[in-house]
Amino acid sequence: QVQLVESGGGLVQSGGSLRLSCAASGGRFRFDAMGWYRQAPGKPRELVAGFTSGGSINYADFVKGRFIISRGNIQNTVDLKINRLKPEEKADYYCNGQRGLGPVERIEIRDYWGKGTRDTVSS
Repeated sequence: QVQLVESGGGLVQSGGSLRLSCAASGGRFRFDAMGWYRQAPGKPRELVAGFTSGGSINYADFVKGRFIISRGNIQNTVDLKINRLKPEEKADYYCNGQRGLGPVERIEIRDYWGKGTRDTVSS
């Protein structure tokens, strides 16, 4: 069974930086897409940044050049560099992997999620 494991969260001062890493284990396939989401207390989960199945990168508008997503050297790994963190960006960050199943005309997208890593930003 495939598992995604995040690491790198922690306490950082306002304006500081963090680097989050995500690695998959237990699978023999390559994710078609991978990315990072975050969920702040009392708010829905939202996309932060991700690689699409075509290899392009999507960033949320609030990133504004502060976040950088990159693939690791090992298959099914993805990192997120977060710069100039704001106090209101305290959140749990989740790694996501997507796999397309079935024929193209009836493709099913299966989502895989890590358990999350928490970033706490002190003002």
